[in-house]
Amino acid sequence: MTQHVDVVVVGGGQAGLAAGYHLRRQGLNFIVLNADPAPGGSWQHMWDSLHLFSPAEHSSLPGRLMPAQTGETYPDAGHVVDYLTDYEKRYDLPVQHGTRVDAVRRDAGRLLVEADAGTWRARAVISATGTWSRPFLPTVPGRSDFPGRQLHTVSYRSPADFAGQRVLVVGGGNSGAQIAADLALDGRIEVTWVTQRPARFLPDDIDGRALFDVATARRRALDAGRSDTGGIASLGDIVAVPPVRTARDAGLLTPKPMFAQLTATGAQWDNGSHTDADAVIWCTGFRPVLAHLAPLNLRRARGHIPTDATRALGEPRLHLIGYGDWTGPASATLIGVGRTAREAVREVTGLLT
Repeated sequence: MTQHVDVVVVGGGQAGLAAGYHLRRQGLNFIVLNADPAPGGSWQHMWDSLHLFSPAEHSSLPGRLMPAQTGETYPDAGHVVDYLTDYEKRYDLPVQHGTRVDAVRRDAGRLLVEADAGTWRARAVISATGTWSRPFLPTVPGRSDFPGRQLHTVSYRSPADFAGQRVLVVGGGNSGAQIAADLALDGRIEVTWVTQRPARFLPDDIDGRALFDVATARRRALDAGRSDTGGIASLGDIVAVPPVRTARDAGLLTPKPMFAQLTATGAQWDNGSHTDADAVIWCTGFRPVLAHLAPLNLRRARGHIPTDATRALGEPRLHLIGYGDWTGPASATLIGVGRTAREAVREVTGLLT
């Protein structure tokens, strides 16, 4: 049986909950469909040592400050899961967990949302599925020839899984630096950190608060027709969180350039040098999870859907939040997604009234 609602939110992580908060305040009839069987979004799948870039009070969704975590300046992933779980309950958000959306289609002036647990007919849809469930693996010569363990960031948990091994960590962003530091500081693992371009550490005093301000300033400049400030990319690529700083200052985070190929025993560079390895961890990023929107035929260059702020240009009843700067400055962060969620819900409310 098809159910009728004003709005369907696809995705129940931080972006979906922020949208739900603002939809609740507007008094709209809505449902949040979340593929994960439990609350917490992608934070419930992070590696053991991961901590936020910012203190709790600067990592909050709209309406409720994240409480501080005892003994931690920067909360860990488990604390974030607890916060999101409490947030969902506190605002009585109608989240249906364990429901995977397969397709969103146009249907007689409405949008039909088809999921494994039913069908919803909505006047508008907010897509907030993020990127975590679509890891990107680059095409590298010899990848299929390497017999050792290969895994992406999404499958990494702790150094204990690699004790006594030689590990290649590939990727020059925050995940690559943090996982390389995590392994190197353990002392039982031989780590080779490989980056496509020279690693660029942000100044040590920069954390998530400053990054949000920089991203917001860039967006305002672009919206006002001023020159591009470069945003966060102008400062660097890697936030020097305490473990990264410790490993860097100890000389344990000196990256090598990208290798030319993998071999049966490790990695080989263009100059003929070779490093033996037992495992490769690909910290090579993600792509937006948008397959459910394929029936709308909206995707263009680089797989993105063209938007005006959060509204899809080819379908005004569809908004996208939480995917990164292309759907709002810092919109893939806890502190940043609230603003874009508010703007999306304001537009949706205007469309429906």
